[in-house]
Amino acid sequence: MAQVVALTSDLLLGSKVEAMLSAAGHEVVLTPSLQDAPWGGAELIVADLDVANPEALVGLGVPVLGYYSHVDVETRQAAEAAGVDLVVPRSRMARELPELVDRLLKG
Repeated sequence: MAQVVALTSDLLLGSKVEAMLSAAGHEVVLTPSLQDAPWGGAELIVADLDVANPEALVGLGVPVLGYYSHVDVETRQAAEAAGVDLVVPRSRMARELPELVDRLLKG
């Protein structure tokens, strides 16, 4: 399947992301920040938009699934304006992650 870089500072949520995507057959690399991420071979980014700048993510040239707190409308709008491929509330990401990743990978 795909190599996915997951940017999150929340260890519990990061563990859930890793478990869900690993179960779906993806190789997952967790990282707390954009600067610490290993980009070689990354095919998709799953990013907490509280941790990563949407414009910097889009500039990396791979599909980006960004998630945000459902009450943070400004973050959603900024991510959409920057061109993040798919922007969803954190709760939806936690429920539908494998399907959302597959949707992005299929283009």
